[in-house]
Amino acid sequence: MNVLLDTHVALWAITDSPKLSPKARDILLASRAHLWVSTASLWEIAIKHSLGRGVMPVSGEEALGYFRQAGYGILPIEPEHAVAVEQLASHHQDPFDRLLVAQALTEPMRLLTHDERVASYSDTIILV
Repeated sequence: MNVLLDTHVALWAITDSPKLSPKARDILLASRAHLWVSTASLWEIAIKHSLGRGVMPVSGEEALGYFRQAGYGILPIEPEHAVAVEQLASHHQDPFDRLLVAQALTEPMRLLTHDERVASYSDTIILV
């Protein structure tokens, strides 16, 4: 199963945060799960870290290193992902989250998120 991690879930996973739910841990540790992080998440981390906005415990460069070290695949942003955003309902206005949803639906992949608004896009999105 291909699993795309939303930005927060990915950060919680690499920092072993207590915010990572038992359900999320089970999915992350499942031997059949191939875990992915989007380039959009790296972009979000880099922007917010450089601006000092939000809680970004690592820089984009550090996050990329940790994700690679953990064996996560890095999902590029393809043109089809970008244009798929246009077809999404307006459940959520965050452009990074909307791109993650579009990527998961386009590939297809299961998206692991802690955000109920993101999860409302599809039953293929796993709320953890």
